[in-house]
Amino acid sequence: MSSYSSSRASASASAGGVGFFGLLFIALLVLKLTHVINWSWWWITAPLWGGIALGVGIVVIWLLFVCVAALFEK
Repeated sequence: MSSYSSSRASASASAGGVGFFGLLFIALLVLKLTHVINWSWWWITAPLWGGIALGVGIVVIWLLFVCVAALFEK
């Protein structure tokens, strides 16, 4: 077995593939394009950016909590 084929095999074994949110996006996209649902494109693409928005929101709330705690500490 050459080094190219062994590195390629290990790379494919470690690849995660399409996750739950990717499949959800594809399902919603198909439903939108076949006119089964009439949702806004924001909701159709939410599985793609929703996790990032949730993470940013949690960080912002945590930073606000830390800042308020620092103000009351003085």
